[in-house]
Amino acid sequence: MVLYNQLPIYRDTYLLLSEIYRATSKFPRDYKYTLGQDMKRDSLSLFRDLYGANVSQENRKQHLSNFLTSFELLKIELRLCVDMNVLSIKKLAQLSLIMDNIAKQATSWRNASKAAVPPQNK
Repeated sequence: MVLYNQLPIYRDTYLLLSEIYRATSKFPRDYKYTLGQDMKRDSLSLFRDLYGANVSQENRKQHLSNFLTSFELLKIELRLCVDMNVLSIKKLAQLSLIMDNIAKQATSWRNASKAAVPPQNK
């Protein structure tokens, strides 16, 4: 088992987290403590599921599904930031590149874990 903090998906997710923290620090006050705080919390929760997926073979699929669900919510929050004019389209494009890499890695990992688990006979 690889340490979770050595996984490429962990490094990319950490990069996304740091970029979100930088971006939300520049939000207007109305959004900083609502939408910005939610985005920080949601991006931090991604790490809980990454860690869980790496250490728990039997619950890996569930942790990865939770990760992808939280990840989609974060995408919606970022899109809302652009719509509310608190995040530039240029910044969204930069974050989208990072998020595309993360999504590919998470989906591949989830698909590989589905293939690795043999069906149980009842």
